Amino acid sequence: MKYRVFIEQDEDNVYIATVPSLPGCVSQGKTRSEALENIKEAIAGYLESLKAHGEPVPPPISEEIVDVSS
Repeated sequence: MKYRVFIEQDEDNVYIATVPSLPGCVSQGKTRSEALENIKEAIAGYLESLKAHGEPVPPPISEEIVDVSS
C-alpha cells in the first residue's frame, strides 16, 4: 500500500516525516533518507496497531493527474 508522506526540515536541521492520512503517524531522521526509512517503519506499526484494535485502515492513495493546459 502507498501513503503520501510529507518531509520537512525543521530549524534544527532534523527531517520530520508525517503521513496526513494517518493522524499522529510521525517520525524523523538526521537525513531525508533516514526520515523516509523511519516513517516506513512507523506506518507499518501504525497499520498493525489499527488491525490489532479492529480499527478501519485508511485506504492507500490514489491520484489522478489532470492536464489543464489548453
